[in-house]
Amino acid sequence: MTTILLVRHGESAANRDNVFAGNYDAELLARGYEQARLTAGYIKENFSVDAIYSSDLSRAYNTALCIAEELGLPVTADRRFREIDAGVWDGVAFEQIIKDYPQEFQAWVYDIGNSACPGGENIQELGERVMSALCERARENDGKTIVVASHATSVRVAYALAKYGKASDMEKLSWPSNASVSVLYYDDGSWSAGEYSIDGYMADIRTALPETV
Repeated sequence: MTTILLVRHGESAANRDNVFAGNYDAELLARGYEQARLTAGYIKENFSVDAIYSSDLSRAYNTALCIAEELGLPVTADRRFREIDAGVWDGVAFEQIIKDYPQEFQAWVYDIGNSACPGGENIQELGERVMSALCERARENDGKTIVVASHATSVRVAYALAKYGKASDMEKLSWPSNASVSVLYYDDGSWSAGEYSIDGYMADIRTALPETV
């Protein structure tokens, strides 16, 4: 069995500015780095990690580097762990998206598991991309524990698929908080889920997306 620690990136400039980041390469903020360092300490204290993988977008990759520095391991970048391709929403403020795409954004908020980003990916495509990469990395590390640094939508859909078997059940989950840890298990083709969005160790510097995003 492989244990996978899915880590959402720390707080980014896009989070601060209320922008739909998608594949827009927003940098980590100072608080994001501090969150990542606290996550590194939590992981070191509670798990024995064998390998670290990350989205190649800087906010996730730099989060992974903080963990790697604490654990003394390298980071392998894998673009399949990127955030959803948001198409015309990439890098656009949520306020503007709501104004220009009211129906599509309503679906995103209230039926996210069946929604799509105009000109980009839909949730089903994202789930297939991320789970394919997770399966591959899990098989490569059978019997080990790995860290995967990724993004809010990617973590949320992967956890929903592992726990419930359907992307449409994403609505049962809140957004994972910045730099939180969600635990998945892979065993010979089967998935199961542990705790979701572990973040208590961040105390008063915890940050998360609002429910209306």
